[in-house]
Amino acid sequence: MDIRIYWILAATALLSACANTTRPGTVGINRSQFMMASADEVNRLSATSYNEQNQKAKEKNILVTSGSTYDRLKVVANRLIPQTEAFRDDTKQWDWRLTLIEAPTLNATCAPGGKITFYTGIIEQLNLNDDEIAAIMGHEIAHALREHGRERVSQAAAQNILVSIAMAVAGPYGSAVSAANQVAQYAIVLPNSRENESEADAIGMELAARAGYNPQGAISVWQKMITATKDKSSPEFLSTHPSGETRIEQLNALMPAVEPLYAAALKPKVTMGKTRN
Repeated sequence: MDIRIYWILAATALLSACANTTRPGTVGINRSQFMMASADEVNRLSATSYNEQNQKAKEKNILVTSGSTYDRLKVVANRLIPQTEAFRDDTKQWDWRLTLIEAPTLNATCAPGGKITFYTGIIEQLNLNDDEIAAIMGHEIAHALREHGRERVSQAAAQNILVSIAMAVAGPYGSAVSAANQVAQYAIVLPNSRENESEADAIGMELAARAGYNPQGAISVWQKMITATKDKSSPEFLSTHPSGETRIEQLNALMPAVEPLYAAALKPKVTMGKTRN
């Protein structure tokens, strides 16, 4: 093939991979994204890695499946998930899951396709109230809504960094898990860009407000994060830009847009200081 034709075809393929994964919402997120990787493959392989994570946690006896903390997370998740339809229509069909792991880690994630993971450390060490849990969970769900994981996998694939995820389609179980973990490394583990983090902050705040959680929780949780990690190495949840102070400024600027949503939302019931659906 003529090299010029090759580059024309390659450029066409790259241009056709640009898309916007969500509606702007009240916070106005409308950036066009580079999406070369298959959504179905990224979701499938991310689910494989998520299941592997849970199996390892179960074997170590640190997988929490009941109790007051798990119940709190479940209530918040059940209120947030329906609000995702404000940003895209297909989330009704997502296989939403919730995992709680007993570990001192200051972190939470949401894998592509709606696989939420919280660690007890972030709840206990920061003494999170439900508004703050909603802010963190909304932030992580926002990463999944915007498909930031697939975007990073696409960028890596375009740069020939990532081995083709197609290897997992017909390969043995070991190969599938290896490919899944490789995809998860880009989709979940590695730090997001400053732009992706700002998008997740904004959409997460809107999700929480729509679900009846005070959007001020997004401010107070970052204040707690800054205090808890002062003079310490940053945990995974804080290992990205922008800084906590910058995020607070950006979130404060968005408050006028989301406060009317919170005012109009049905609020969670409060029982003995804890919210219930």
